[in-house]
Amino acid sequence: MLLMRNLFKKLPTAPLAMFAVLMALLPFVPEPHLWQKLKMLSDGSLSKPIDIFDLFWHGTLLIVLILKLFFVSTDKSADK
Repeated sequence: MLLMRNLFKKLPTAPLAMFAVLMALLPFVPEPHLWQKLKMLSDGSLSKPIDIFDLFWHGTLLIVLILKLFFVSTDKSADK
């Protein structure tokens, strides 16, 4: 767990945030794949392997960013 926390802390926040938002919103038209796949997941129609891969592909950097921000915020609160 400590190794993972240190790896996330070493990632540069600004480029990670930029690429995470970009990947989450691509393609812009007609609607972002991540949004489309999340809607499919919520209504139970996410069953094709390509759709599952798209959900993973477009959401991974966003999850990495969220984990990095979580680890950074918990480290700052532990220092106080």
